[in-house]
Amino acid sequence: MKKLLTIAAALAMTTTLGTGMAVADNYTLHILHINDLHSRIEPISRFDGTCGAEDDAEGKCFGGAARLKTFLDAKRAELAGENVITLDAGDQFQGSLMYTTYKGAVEAEMMEAIGFDVMAVGNHEFDDGPEKLAEFIDMVSFPVISGNLDVSQSNLLNGKVGNHVVLEVGGQKIGIISALATDTVETSSPGPNVIFQNEIDALAADVATLEAEGVSKIIALNHVGAPKDFAIAEAVDGIDAVVGGHSHTLFSNSDEGALFSYPHMIGDTPVVQARAYGKYVGHLVLEFDADGNVTSATGDTVLIDASVTPDAAIAARVAELAGPIEELKAQVIGDTTAFIEGDRAVCRAVECAMGNLVADALLDRVKSQGVQVAIQNGGGLRASIDAGEITMGEVLTVLPFQNTLATFTTTGANIVAALENGVSQVEEGAGRFPQVSGMTYAFDASAAPGSRVSDVMVGGAPIDLAATYGVVTNNYMRNGGDGYAMFATATDAYDFGPGVEQVLADYIAAKGGSYTPYTDGRITAK
Repeated sequence: MKKLLTIAAALAMTTTLGTGMAVADNYTLHILHINDLHSRIEPISRFDGTCGAEDDAEGKCFGGAARLKTFLDAKRAELAGENVITLDAGDQFQGSLMYTTYKGAVEAEMMEAIGFDVMAVGNHEFDDGPEKLAEFIDMVSFPVISGNLDVSQSNLLNGKVGNHVVLEVGGQKIGIISALATDTVETSSPGPNVIFQNEIDALAADVATLEAEGVSKIIALNHVGAPKDFAIAEAVDGIDAVVGGHSHTLFSNSDEGALFSYPHMIGDTPVVQARAYGKYVGHLVLEFDADGNVTSATGDTVLIDASVTPDAAIAARVAELAGPIEELKAQVIGDTTAFIEGDRAVCRAVECAMGNLVADALLDRVKSQGVQVAIQNGGGLRASIDAGEITMGEVLTVLPFQNTLATFTTTGANIVAALENGVSQVEEGAGRFPQVSGMTYAFDASAAPGSRVSDVMVGGAPIDLAATYGVVTNNYMRNGGDGYAMFATATDAYDFGPGVEQVLADYIAAKGGSYTPYTDGRITAK
């Protein structure tokens, strides 16, 4: 821990912001925040995929960098003379063809144009290894932080990722600390030289460091998910508010779909999050007394819909960047007779139509090789598809990770272990939830992890734990991603099949170009 504190002190930075002056007995701080943009640089549809120009013209789209620019500029102008900071809680990377094509450069350009004061490292910032995160940090002028990462052994990130930052706003010091989910080693690719520490322990140490420096106003900008944020708010003294990401949770006082009010209070500590994809911006207003204690926490998330006029310069730049990929995105690969449900809240918890489609496509591709079972992680499905034409752009929004088809053989016991891993964190909405084809299973989320799965059938027959089965998945899972360590040591492994997105496109085309989505009870939640 002494080593961690030394790194924190060495990397702490101070930036002067705002023009508001502190009042002796009262200080108001406005926090504008987003999280989990996931490369939604272009506007999104109500299903979280890229929204077409025609729908955008008809007022059916949300978010996008150009609208975020307009909204945040207007809000900061409205609050001129007040104390304002703009925060991003991580996961700018991964989720659209903008990231697939430009690998973080567009996200950096847009964040610079919009104006952010601090960004937390998200797990998907490691999807292409530490290299792309390091390149991104070099492109932006604001600090990128994560307090529970020891990057001292990384020649790429050492000196680039700070433990915390101190902003001077209106004559007051505002400490920003941060933590990243420790299971990033399973959900992304940080590599062996990025060492993760317990989130609560690391945040408590950073609070102690800041308090020793005389900083009494401390905000945790985390990428750990709402449940962990609640635990942090309860466990770590000295945090005045938690601004979170990772779980894509909507906190709102005005949206009926919200899971929590805005802010959600854990004791005296307000916790907030603004769902994902730039569809909402959060605005948290904190009132402090002379001793640095929060006396009031108010605010709400704001829907960034068609009522927000896109910034013309940003919109033109986004169109320019989209030009080289428009032809690919516009390719029509078929149609669907109905909406294909791919929402994360569904596909990470129960059988979903998108999970069935992708798993069926994987199995269909290799069933002639004797493969019997397909398993697709729900977290690998990133959007829904509306009824009507299906474009390649929509497919790539659903499956943006450039994963390849992977096959292997393993025992029935390992398949059951894989399913147990897949449902072990279902209550947390973890991306490891297993969508399947060629098999059925049941699970009881109220049972202890490791003892939740039952009634596993392959090809209509009870699974034989001692028998060997052919399995198809994606290369991320086959190499142990999302906790599927039992796949990493499988026999006859081949990770270099076609891209999963191409497998899906070919599958739809092979059906005559028309597809009817369905669920059939292959997964039973008891």
